[in-house]
Amino acid sequence: MVTVHWIDALMRTALHARSKRTGLAGSRARHDRGEGVISAAIAVLIMAFLGAAMWLGFNRMWKTTETTTNQKVQQIGSDAP
Repeated sequence: MVTVHWIDALMRTALHARSKRTGLAGSRARHDRGEGVISAAIAVLIMAFLGAAMWLGFNRMWKTTETTTNQKVQQIGSDAP
């Protein structure tokens, strides 16, 4: 137990000294904590909007194709050329 506490204290001291040297002592490190979550949320929203736009385009194309196909089938089935 004593060794674990000693190693923990040593690591905290080393990290604290390193953060002071690099200028990341606290404020910047705390403010950057949520960056990954925000970026992921923005990516998910962009993909959702792209998916919705693609679905609307596909649905519109499907209805146009269905209408054209039905007209051609009726034309083939009728007596008129």
